[in-house]
Amino acid sequence: MSDGARDATADDFAPRLLAWFDVSGRHDLPWQHPRTPYRVWLSEIMLQQTQVRTAAPYFQRFVAALPTLPSLAAAQLDEVLALWSGLGYYARARNLHAAARRCVELHGGELPRDLDALTALPGIGRSTAAAIASQAWNDRHAILDGNVKRVLSRYHGIEGYPGLPAVERRLWALAERHVASARLAHDRIADYTQAQMDLGATLCTRSNPACVLCPLQADCAARIDGRTAELPTARPGKTPPQKHAHVLWLENDAGGVLLEQRPPSGIWAGLWTLPQADDFAGAHAWFHRHADGAFDEAISLPAIDHAFSHYKLRLQPLRIGGVTLRARIGDNAGLRWVARDALVSHGIPAPIRKLLESAPIEPPTSS
Repeated sequence: MSDGARDATADDFAPRLLAWFDVSGRHDLPWQHPRTPYRVWLSEIMLQQTQVRTAAPYFQRFVAALPTLPSLAAAQLDEVLALWSGLGYYARARNLHAAARRCVELHGGELPRDLDALTALPGIGRSTAAAIASQAWNDRHAILDGNVKRVLSRYHGIEGYPGLPAVERRLWALAERHVASARLAHDRIADYTQAQMDLGATLCTRSNPACVLCPLQADCAARIDGRTAELPTARPGKTPPQKHAHVLWLENDAGGVLLEQRPPSGIWAGLWTLPQADDFAGAHAWFHRHADGAFDEAISLPAIDHAFSHYKLRLQPLRIGGVTLRARIGDNAGLRWVARDALVSHGIPAPIRKLLESAPIEPPTSS
């Protein structure tokens, strides 16, 4: 079936979705009470690459520490990254911080309501801007996040990977048509936006969609044609490359852990992590360039596997106790001794934090 066959029922799309949402939608998400522009924006950024159940506790911790946009703008990036630590995709946190500072500079410490001004802020694309405006102010805008792409691809029988520009343009046109044709009261725009996301997240899921419960099942092309497993079309297959690195878990006599700040761009940009080298020889060279200690007694811990969006990384940790630095800590740019109980206040990549929290405080002996 083509999407043209849906023209006659397009006006029913939003009402049916809202009727389902009123009964089965998510009404108690932490950013909905109160649903301020700042809280909506923060939630939308967190949810770009993260599911609701994972993001919710991070959101609550974040707003407890930085409850307003001006407080976020005034915070140091290290504090923001520490609050974000564990959520991954840290460019979101850096962009959030930069956008807050730009709002203070250009918009009086508030998020701008204009869609073009929103998309001009770091980290806010077309769909995120529309989601913010529709939920914060009930402005009538179409959204097209991953959940909505999946719903529309199935409902209209759209073939082709949704990330391709031509397919995405087609989906945007459909999303905008549904908004334009819907007879929605002004105060229901936010609910309609949430309903679309909820349907994709709870019923029209990537695998095993619950079609029997879906309010759109009567007209869904994928259900009618038995193609829910085929649509939306999967990303063209490509095996991500495997990379390897060594990390040095170095501790001084006081039990402090040596952390190194990553460069301002690239993977884990700006975060504090263990010193890293491409291989064992590189780790050996780094150690003797910066530190004194018994490198030959380094304990090799179980390897850590971590997947990024475009490659897989296997980290081999080497743990060494009783280490001192060759130069004063102030002379070693980007290095910092951190007490174990102070690690929580630093932005540390999730696999490194898990490593540091999983092992006993006393380093193991080599005997």
